[in-house]
Amino acid sequence: MNAIRLFLVLRLLLFGLLPRGSSGENVSASARPSVVYVGAIFTFDSTIGKAAKIAIKEAVKDVNSNSSVLSGTKLVVNMHSSNCSGFVGMIGALQFMETDTVAIIGPQSSVVAHTISHVANELQVPLLSFAATDPTLSSLQFPYFVRTTTSDLYQMTAISEMVDHYGWKDVIVIFLDDDYGRNGVSALDDALSARRCKISYKAGIPPSGVVNRTDIMDILIKVALLESRVIVLHAYRDVGFMVFSVAQYLGMVGDGYVWIATDWLSSVLDSSSPLPSETMDSMQGILTLRQHTPDSERKHAFSARWNKITGGSFGLNSYALYSYDTVWLLAHALDSFFDQGGVIKFSNDSKLMSIQGSNMHLEAMSIFDGGPHLLKNILESDFVGLAGHVKFNSDRSIIFPAYDIINVVGTGFRRIGYWSNYSGLSTVPPETLYSQPPNRSSANQQLYSVVWPGETVVKPRGWVFPNNGKLLKIAVPKRVSYKEFVSQEPGTNTFKGFCIDVFVAAVSLLPYAVPYQFIPFGNGRENPSYNELVRLVNAGVYDGAVGDIAIVTNRTRLADFTQPYASSGLVVVAPTRRLHTSAWAFLRPFSPSLWGVTAVFFIFVGIVVWILEHRNNDEFRGPPKRQLVTILWFSLSTMFFSHRENTVSTLGRMVLLLWLFVVLIINSSYTASLTSTLTVQQLYSPIKGIDSLKETDDPIGYQIGSFAQNYLIEEIGIPRSRLVALGSPEEYARELERGPKNGGVAAVVDELPYVELFLSSQCKFRIIGQEFTKSGWGFAFPRDSPLAIDLSTAILALSENGDLQRIHDKWLTRSSCSSDNTEIDSQRLHLSSFWGLYLLCGIACFLALFIYFFQIMQKFRKAARQADHSIAGEDQSGSSSRSKRLKTLLSVMDEKVDLSSESSHKKRKTERAVSDSNIEINFSRD
Repeated sequence: MNAIRLFLVLRLLLFGLLPRGSSGENVSASARPSVVYVGAIFTFDSTIGKAAKIAIKEAVKDVNSNSSVLSGTKLVVNMHSSNCSGFVGMIGALQFMETDTVAIIGPQSSVVAHTISHVANELQVPLLSFAATDPTLSSLQFPYFVRTTTSDLYQMTAISEMVDHYGWKDVIVIFLDDDYGRNGVSALDDALSARRCKISYKAGIPPSGVVNRTDIMDILIKVALLESRVIVLHAYRDVGFMVFSVAQYLGMVGDGYVWIATDWLSSVLDSSSPLPSETMDSMQGILTLRQHTPDSERKHAFSARWNKITGGSFGLNSYALYSYDTVWLLAHALDSFFDQGGVIKFSNDSKLMSIQGSNMHLEAMSIFDGGPHLLKNILESDFVGLAGHVKFNSDRSIIFPAYDIINVVGTGFRRIGYWSNYSGLSTVPPETLYSQPPNRSSANQQLYSVVWPGETVVKPRGWVFPNNGKLLKIAVPKRVSYKEFVSQEPGTNTFKGFCIDVFVAAVSLLPYAVPYQFIPFGNGRENPSYNELVRLVNAGVYDGAVGDIAIVTNRTRLADFTQPYASSGLVVVAPTRRLHTSAWAFLRPFSPSLWGVTAVFFIFVGIVVWILEHRNNDEFRGPPKRQLVTILWFSLSTMFFSHRENTVSTLGRMVLLLWLFVVLIINSSYTASLTSTLTVQQLYSPIKGIDSLKETDDPIGYQIGSFAQNYLIEEIGIPRSRLVALGSPEEYARELERGPKNGGVAAVVDELPYVELFLSSQCKFRIIGQEFTKSGWGFAFPRDSPLAIDLSTAILALSENGDLQRIHDKWLTRSSCSSDNTEIDSQRLHLSSFWGLYLLCGIACFLALFIYFFQIMQKFRKAARQADHSIAGEDQSGSSSRSKRLKTLLSVMDEKVDLSSESSHKKRKTERAVSDSNIEINFSRD
């Protein structure tokens, strides 16, 4: 019957036998016509179409019975079934255009919408679709297409946020290969990419009605061999149920799988529940989305009315609510159109009239002159309907798009949460969050627990290793140096070393088996390039790389790395020599400038105290020579807190107090520094770190294959000509010993683990300065590989239980350099460190003795001359004379100086001088 009807419609259209309506060049209508005609195109026998047909009829009744809208004008909606065919839908649209239709409700199918939107654009007739969710139906391309439901762009965003919420990275999509399916999958791909997830496989189902179980089985068998276990099904009812039935037959709806169906499934569940038991059994644990419609009294009243109309045989779904609101949306827009003076007027299309020699009578197609005005009123609508707030944003989408997230369990389903474009995933209805600031933090994204396929509440991992017998190809670098980290057994593909043991131990902690094989990478004559190794992992040549691979920026752009299992960073290694203490080691604690400033301040403080004390303190008075000595003695004696001069002025005491505190600090600092200098082994190198190394022109060594070369060139700015590639620890030692003057290198820049192993047997060299990069070693895998995440967790477990340290000690603990006699001797104080002080002290002693004996000899000569005069004329032998001279010398040396008598003598002499002075004065007066 459908084929016959389609044939008749085509025949009438082609031969111009369709009746023309009242359209014409100058046809006009009154401002408030008695009847306004609206078309509706959708598929009557579909789940959405059945609900929409009832809802549209009820909406028309309510509009016509409501005096507050379209007063005096009857709304007539003529319905046409498109049977999900773009061609039939276009014929229906053309029929409506010939009968002066001012708007069309529909179409239901996105495929049909793409077809008839071109006609609507040309004839300026608004299309109000309540079910065409294809996100590519853009308002820019189709300005007269108005979507009164939620676009699949938001549904796919909701699915991507669910995938990200549960920590999955790869998704398989099974979709109907038409405009609806392809464009929906494209939107899903974009949404997943924004969250660093991806579609790993797309399985298209032919849109024709000849798809059978065999075709579906071929598709699902391919899917079962893939790695991902998260499957999104974007199809229609019949195809979707066939997919679930075949998946159950193949065991793909069991433990470990995740199925997410788009909102086609929720529409069926709302409309046809309960479904047959065999159908429900094939969908246990499946997640699906449903367009969210807020609860309201009007919605509950309409639901009760719906049950009376259908007798409970057909449930109310969200598309029925959107189609009901669409009729009211058009009624409000028409009411405003008429209130603003709009008239229903049609005119012929000049483009169609210009086509000559055609028997199709295209002049019957009329342009709705009021179309732009009516479209403007539609887009400016703002009211609350059964499905919620009906209002359009700037891109012509319904505001506040939201979905219910449903979990199919048992004979029914339950809601586990919501998604809204405003706040993301939540267990709270979206309308309660609109009054609060948007919060999309990860802690705020919540859903209730899910019963997954296999009747488990444990979240599926979302991926498995493909069950096709393929082993993971894990590349391992063939090192020729530092084989403690990784090395290949000669003649085999077996590897050993610190890195290998860590990888094997981490894999053993995974809750699943990992089939892998090690593939050697490198020529075996020199260390391979690790940058090239990571690039090959990114290119898919290898499934991963295990070894001493540093995690650096340019490599993280190509691959994902596990948690670091070893700390690493670039350091500078250079030769050092012991800095022996010299005769003047006691001067080393202070710099020359500090010594000079300290000496100046000693004199300066002495002068200041003398000035402050001179008028008040007798100890600071006297002849100039005595005062100069007092100043020098006082200032220098404060160094040892041995000054004996008292200060009597307040200012003098304050200055002296502050100065003594400074002297205390200087003494303490000097003592501590001198102790460190003389007791701690001192090593010296002209290189102080990477900065001082950069300022020179000396050659710098680096390990072949290391990232140090690129880092020194690109980040530090060292010319490539200064870098020397070294391949082994022996080359390190040989080139460092030769030095830059003999064709060697001044220093070697390498990663810390290699350097520590190198220095364990090379005591002539030391690490200079600190690490100037911070990184670590990890295992490399392709981007978004779930194995990288799971191995990171396993590496953390190895670190916590101590196994990682035990593996380190097994391979990398080596006896360090001998430190017996050298370190013990370095704690002793030798005479060589103090002979300078002893020399100064000895010189001072000899000088003092010399002055002392000089003064004694002068007194001895005086005493000897007096003795010679007293015994003159007496005949004595020479021996007796020498004996008396010796006794005289000893008596002079032993003579005691009576300081008190000398003082008394000086006092009497002074008094006598004063008395004589008085006598002279009195005499002069007389």
